[in-house]
Amino acid sequence: MNSKKNAFQRCAGNSRRNVLQIGGLTALGLGLEHAARLPELRAANPTGKGGKARSCILLWLDGGPSHLETFDVKPDAPAEVRGPLTPIATTIPGVHFSECLPLTAAMMNKITVVRSMTSTFGAHNLGTHNMTTGFKPTPVLEYASYGSVLAHLRQDREAILPANVAVPNYQIGGSNLTGNGYLPPAARPFSLDGDPASKDFQVRDLDLYAGVTSERLMRRKQFLNKLDGLGRSVENSGESPSDPNFEQAFRLITSAESKAAFDLSKEPRKVRQRYGYKSIGGCCLMARRLVERGVPFVTVNNSGWDTHKAMYTRLKEGFTGAENPQGLVPSLDLAFSALVEDLEQRGLFDETLIVIMGEFGRTPKLNTAAGRDHWPRVFSVVLAGGGVPGGVVVGASDSTAESPAERPVTPSDLAHTIYTLMGIDPNTELHTTDGRPIRIAPIDGEAISEVVS
Repeated sequence: MNSKKNAFQRCAGNSRRNVLQIGGLTALGLGLEHAARLPELRAANPTGKGGKARSCILLWLDGGPSHLETFDVKPDAPAEVRGPLTPIATTIPGVHFSECLPLTAAMMNKITVVRSMTSTFGAHNLGTHNMTTGFKPTPVLEYASYGSVLAHLRQDREAILPANVAVPNYQIGGSNLTGNGYLPPAARPFSLDGDPASKDFQVRDLDLYAGVTSERLMRRKQFLNKLDGLGRSVENSGESPSDPNFEQAFRLITSAESKAAFDLSKEPRKVRQRYGYKSIGGCCLMARRLVERGVPFVTVNNSGWDTHKAMYTRLKEGFTGAENPQGLVPSLDLAFSALVEDLEQRGLFDETLIVIMGEFGRTPKLNTAAGRDHWPRVFSVVLAGGGVPGGVVVGASDSTAESPAERPVTPSDLAHTIYTLMGIDPNTELHTTDGRPIRIAPIDGEAISEVVS
């Protein structure tokens, strides 16, 4: 297991803290780093035919959410299969959700549920890699996640906000994945490293490093630009872009607009209450603020879904003694429904793709600890907005939610679907730093016709 784990660890280079604490670094080091970078490839059409979505919000339920306690309840199954939660009707006849999803059930006519997602990877890091890239894991390469591909293809070099943001962080699937994989560090998810739901929330390192003024920072940038010009003269190889991490850090630190984007105090109290005060609520509200400002991809990382024991308490009621007694599923219900309504009211729903998923589902039978274990053979994914049809159920699991009964959908198919909805050709090829061509989606997949047609 350790060998597999190490296979997905990559040299990350400068951390975000090192990049943003510019005052603590020498301009020389930052100026030379760009020389080894290849030009960005923009092989895909960001407004490609067939795609309505301009942005994507991924609600990542880290740990593996139980499909039986959320979107694929089995009211007629034996007690050890159907579990402790009661099914409720949705707005679509014959389609039922968990009792903890009443708000989502009331807007089933606006979403698509895939109930026949299937994979072969039941380990957190492997399943996460598979679901966030569409590719089966391999020890020789970490593929690029959806957010990093989108950032690489759509990044505006003059944009103040990063193109790929993780809220509150990108510590998913055991925290062994970089996200950008073979792509340059500039495509890596920008982690806020702070929970928007906390009372003392702030984006780490967004302010100037101690003792560094904006004037001093500007002088360092001018010196870096001179070094860039010197490097071009020596190499005589044409234009060479400035270090993208430095440029982004400079814009973030010196921009009032970036600070305003991350300031949830600007939101009315009624709006914050609608999203809920749990982590996923604050993160979804932050995601809306970011896509509203043109950020192409936001990952909302909601942890705690690895429910091997005490599942009923964790999913429905929350932890014993919690300040706000509310479980994972009701918190998701409140945040997701608020996000859909908020995007609709702002005219952003049709151009914002929302995806709800985790690395796998849970076992069809309860274990002896009143929980469920890892189960990748069949599970559920939810899609909404961005041109996704409403009131659609794709595929089905069998009577005990053990295997796909019809219309199996693979992570490869999901990758083709997401890229198609985003207006990007799934057959697009990008390149590693040594020039090796890599498809952004596996060749064996195809977009889910019920979703993209």
